[in-house]
Amino acid sequence: MAMDQADLTTDQILTRDIPWETYMSTKLISGTGLQLLKRYDKKPQSIKAQLLDEDGPAYVRVFITILQEIFKEETVEYVLALIDEMLAENPARARLFHDKSIGSGAYEPFLRLLWKGSWYIQEKSCNILTLIISARLKAQDAALMNGEPSDSKKKLTTVEEVLRGQLDWVCAQLKQPSHASCNIHTAISCLSKLLKEPYVRSAFVQADGVKLLVPLISPASTQQSMQLLYETCLSIWLLSFYEPAIDYLATSRSLQRLIEVVKGSTKEKVVRVIVLTLKNLLSKGTFGAQMVDLGLLQVVQNLKAQAWSDEDLLEALNQLDEGLKDKIKKLSSFDKYKQEVLLGQLDWSPMHKDSIFWRDNISNFEENDFQILRVLITILGTSSDARSLAVACYDLSQFIQYHPAGRIIVTDLKAKEQVMKLMNHENAEVTKNALLCIQRLFLGAKYASFLQV
Repeated sequence: MAMDQADLTTDQILTRDIPWETYMSTKLISGTGLQLLKRYDKKPQSIKAQLLDEDGPAYVRVFITILQEIFKEETVEYVLALIDEMLAENPARARLFHDKSIGSGAYEPFLRLLWKGSWYIQEKSCNILTLIISARLKAQDAALMNGEPSDSKKKLTTVEEVLRGQLDWVCAQLKQPSHASCNIHTAISCLSKLLKEPYVRSAFVQADGVKLLVPLISPASTQQSMQLLYETCLSIWLLSFYEPAIDYLATSRSLQRLIEVVKGSTKEKVVRVIVLTLKNLLSKGTFGAQMVDLGLLQVVQNLKAQAWSDEDLLEALNQLDEGLKDKIKKLSSFDKYKQEVLLGQLDWSPMHKDSIFWRDNISNFEENDFQILRVLITILGTSSDARSLAVACYDLSQFIQYHPAGRIIVTDLKAKEQVMKLMNHENAEVTKNALLCIQRLFLGAKYASFLQV
């Protein structure tokens, strides 16, 4: 019975018999290569391990040569299965691909195979390539410790091309899957390892990849989806060390999603990586104010009350707790108000109807050429949220009442036209506050105080 190619496993593929002698007779593999394959193929793991310990680079050269010269899918799958088995037994063997005798050609076959053949070929090429790239740094570090000259400058372009090629494949899988159930898991698993490279962080942001991660930050119910969630959050954590990525995260709903997940997660590694991410973001831009508004302090205190065994997590929770308390002390009421307006999601928080707030902060509305006032007016013309529209109308009426030139300024900014359109809004709360705003606009500050909601 035929099997879906995507469901093939390494063990199943390794039951095949490959006609190595035929490939030698057609000069696709050498006599030496044939001898190495006969010595290695179909042997117990203990024998294979001994052969790799004795002459690992020679076997890697044979595998790479086959992938370069032979294109029959069954054979390509078989050699990838041999490499997959070899690295699964001992991931440190990835360093064999960086042996001087192999040169810089180790990447090319796997990079090419990402875009060809069965899903098994694509998936294993991705996983193997990730391990080889990760081993690159360790191999370079070892060379430097042994006093050998570094040739990283010479290879830099080649390595960056490899990273770029693999990242292109990852982004393509996240956008349009090759395989319905496997591709996202493979792509994210690969990405969470590649993002340790500074070049990949930069390239991923430039490729507009951050937005592909945000929908994946959602509560998980199965073991498979839990691992996907963890590796997605791990990717976000790695990006939180890179300023341009932080700017992208700030314009998405990533913060809200991270907090929602950490509220209900009991998986320690997921909680740890999210808490570490939040700790990184706390001091960046407007994230601190958003965390306060989203009630993160209470979430953190609830998490602290649970029995966690990870010391890094406990320390991060304490630091986040202290940081949030400090942020609340420093965050003035106008900063909180400003943040709410800039996010475009207004609600009836106490400051909107607090006369002391308006008297104390009315001059702050003049900052940056009345920026906050302009944003309120933009909300009136663009928001579809009835609560935001109602509050924006009310805040404009408050500005008219408390600012000496409020009526003139609001008129000059062409707010009247936007408010008038809302007089016929289907939501009663919106029409009520639009009416109040128009009344105060026509009456001016002198009589506006007589109008109450």
